[in-house]
Formats: sequence, structure tokens, C-alpha cells
Amino acid sequence: MSGDEKVVVIPCSGIGKALGKVSRIAAYKVIEEKPKTARTLCLALLTVGDEEAGKLISSTPCIAIDGCPNQCSAKNILASKGKLLAEVMVTDVLRNNRGLKPQGVIELNEDGLRLADLVAKEVVDRINGVVK
Repeated sequence: MSGDEKVVVIPCSGIGKALGKVSRIAAYKVIEEKPKTARTLCLALLTVGDEEAGKLISSTPCIAIDGCPNQCSAKNILASKGKLLAEVMVTDVLRNNRGLKPQGVIELNEDGLRLADLVAKEVVDRINGVVK
């Protein structure tokens, strides 16, 4: 990637689910840590076929953050002809950190926030692997 390209981080919606909230918080953390490299996009824009969103993801590498194995974010990126660079699955990160018990939909508990940190780190590592 050249220096002026960004990575689009697209979290799942997961409304009403703790792991969906974890994916969204993780995306915000990535954007805060990598503001010159990463940006985010609302998944709903892809599902409704928003033209600008489609142009963005077809021209910019995307990282999906999916809260569960339904892979809504990754599947919608691909269905919208986006460039899927990587997918980070919250359940995979949780499986590797079995002591965490994320809870909460409006506000995550401490374990949920810790999980969001771990997911964000994995996304940042993926970005660092492709952005020079």
C-alpha cells in the first residue's frame, strides 16, 4: 500500500449482543490508534447498497471485525465487491482468552473492554503488516 491509502475497518452490527458491541468498540480503538491509516464504515451502508460506501470498499482494503461465525461484515464486504484484506473474529479471540466473560450491550463490563482491546490489537497488527 502507498502512504495515502487507508484501511477500512468494518465491524459487525451485532445489535443487542455483547460480542457485537465488542467488535464496534474494537473498531473505534483501532481508529483512535491509527487515525492516519484506518477509517471505519457503518456496515448498514453496505447492506442497503450505498453507492459511496461501495466505491470506498472496492478501492480500499477492508478488515472485517465479526462478532460471531455468521460473518456478516466479511460477507457483506465480499457481496459488495469489496477488497477483504483480513477478517478478525471476536469469538476466535475470545476462544484464546477463555477467562474473559464479556457482558453488556449498552455498556461492556471489564472483560468485554479487555476483549475489545485484544481484538483491536489484532486488527492493528494486521494493518501494521501491510502498511509500510
